[in-house]
Order: sequence, then structure tokens, then C-alpha cells
Amino acid sequence: MERVASDYAAVRAQTVALAAPLSAEDSQVQSMADASPTKWHLAHTTWFFEEFVLQEFEPGFTPHDARWRFLFNSYYEAVGPRLARPSRGLMTRPSLDEVHDYRRAVDQRMAKLLASPLPDLARERVVLGLNHEQQHQELLLTDALHLLAQNPLQPTYQDDFENDAASTAGSSWRKFPGGLAPIGAAGEAFSFDNERPRHRVVLEPFALATRLVTQGDFAAFVDAGGYRESRWWLAEGWDWARREAITAPAYWSGEGAARRRFTLGGAQPVQAEAPLAHVSFFEADAYARFADARLPTEQEWEHAALTSAARLDRDAPALHELFGVVWQWTASPYVGYPGYRPAAGAIGEYNGKFMVNQMVLRGSSRFTPEGHSRATYRNFFPATARWQRTGLRLAREG
Repeated sequence: MERVASDYAAVRAQTVALAAPLSAEDSQVQSMADASPTKWHLAHTTWFFEEFVLQEFEPGFTPHDARWRFLFNSYYEAVGPRLARPSRGLMTRPSLDEVHDYRRAVDQRMAKLLASPLPDLARERVVLGLNHEQQHQELLLTDALHLLAQNPLQPTYQDDFENDAASTAGSSWRKFPGGLAPIGAAGEAFSFDNERPRHRVVLEPFALATRLVTQGDFAAFVDAGGYRESRWWLAEGWDWARREAITAPAYWSGEGAARRRFTLGGAQPVQAEAPLAHVSFFEADAYARFADARLPTEQEWEHAALTSAARLDRDAPALHELFGVVWQWTASPYVGYPGYRPAAGAIGEYNGKFMVNQMVLRGSSRFTPEGHSRATYRNFFPATARWQRTGLRLAREG
């Protein structure tokens, strides 16, 4: 258990470090129903270990505070009632200091537990909990960005935290011949249940753009009246954009050479050669149509990423920015793989219950923790979501 114990300490410390630049006031506020306060992220990730590890495997378990089981449950119906998500920002008590005390208390109990022999199931729960916490580390940053963007003072989370570098690669296409391709996670390494079971799919010949769509690419769509022409849009997307008065990616302001975007490093000029971020599936799909292309399916994306990583065709152009820049929208709805079965009990609610009205994203983003991305990872959000760091890569028929 030594590796698990060290991983536990590192992940837990990283969450506290990510929250450190934010004040107690920053950590309290919930800027929209889809976001959560930093204080809640700190507490909920701690609740996960108390609820699913300590309660089952710690001898003589007693809750840190039995009332907090209600406050910090997210969506686990099998656990019991919970605070409504839009009300998380109204929870001024417990205080931020008390939440940090909660984290330290649970960490001490977990350290003692991890120092003793444990069954395989306990180890699996801890590893799941660490991956769950890494997801919340990314959410903590995206939620903080949305919060700070509401402030007229345009405060920074941390100077130069999100200063995207311009793409150095030229834009071209890489062709893939198609055929029978294995999809999904295999082996002993950790993966979420929605990445399994491994199965085979038939792919028609296709091509992927070698780099991501840039801010300059998308600015051309805006300047060409892309938000004013229904021909580029899915019907629901067109209705959404008009209803919400959407005229540019999230966090953009101004026009032409004066365009700026708000980041965790403060307001910055839109950079023509830097990757585009913070667009919805609807916007990504509309841009793809405008560019006489389409979004890739998630199976195409995964096959291309694995093929590129294996360097099976050394003469083919490389695919750049697959990971660590922006999550990339795909054309695939979020559904279970053939043979998928959620786990029994509350843990089974982790992924399977959300397999409706969501679209799959692949890759990882600038906010994704190191070691938390892989070719088989399936992220998912509603088609209107854009407060996450989401962009796109174009595809076309081969």
C-alpha cells in the first residue's frame, strides 16, 4: 500500500495548493448552478473518502460530523438525501477553516488505514477516490475561472497561469485507412467503468486535422457572421444561441484587433495562433460545418490517438495537441459501450446514470492534473456547456 499512500498524500496536497490562491470569500461563492464553490470541492472530495473508504474499512468508524453527510453528498441517491446543487453557495457554514480541519482529520485517519494491510476492494476504492479528486481539481479551476469572470475588476487567480502558447505546427490532415479497431481500456492500469469493456468497431476511412482549431480560426467564423447564419447550426443549437444571445466563445469580449478573453491569468488579447477554448458542442459543430468539415467520432479520435502514439506510420504527419491543451468535442453521444454494466451500489452511480443528453469529449486540458489523461478517457458534458476548457479538432471523410 506504500504507493497508494504516497499517491494519496500527493493528490490531497495538490487540491489544497490549487485552492490556495483563492480567498475565503472566493471559496464561498457559487457563480452558477453548474459550478460549485471551492469550499464545497474541498469538502466533497474529503467526504468521498470518509463515505466510501473509512466507513467500510476503518475499525470502529465514527463520522467526523454526521450532519455533513447531507451537505457534501453530490448525487449519490443510494447514500441518502443531499443539499440541492444550486444551493451549495448558500452554505456559509461550516467555515472554510472548518473544512480544512475536516480534510486534515480525514487525512490522518486515512494515513493510519493505509499503513495497515487492506483488502483489494479498499485499495480500489482509494484509487477511485484519488481519480475522483483529480477530476474535482480540474473543476475547481474551471469553476474559479467562471466566478472570477463575473467580477468587473477582472481579478487574476494567478499571473501567467493560463498563458496559452501559439501553435508552432502547421495545419494539415492525417489520413487513417479505417478498418476494425479495438476501443476501450484494457489491462491492469486504472480506468473508469465507462471506458470498458474493450470492444471492436468498424471505422470508415477518415482524416483528422493535425492541430486544434485556433482562436484566429474561430474569430474568422465570428467575423463572417457565423452566429447570425442558421445554416451552420443544429436546430437546437441555433435556438440556444439566439435565446442566450451567444455571439462569441465564453470569456471573449470586444471585436477585431481589440478582442480579449478572460483567463485565470487575467484578461489577455485573443491570440490568432493559440488553441480555441470555452466553446460548446453546438459552437464546435457549427464551426466544423463552416470549415467544410465535421467533428470526429470518439472512436475515430481514440484510434487516431493510439495509432499516433504507437508511431505505426512514421511517414504520416503527426497529430499535435492531443492532450493537455483543451478537451476536444466529438460527434458521439455519451452511451455505454457494448456489454457495459455499472457497479452495484452507490459506486455504480458514478458514470452510468448520466448516459443521456451528453456529448463525449476526448483528450485533456491545460487544467487536467498530470497523469490524469489517456487515449481511452471519456469526458462528457451537455451540448451547451462551455465553462469547461473545451475546444475542437476537425475531421473529414478519408
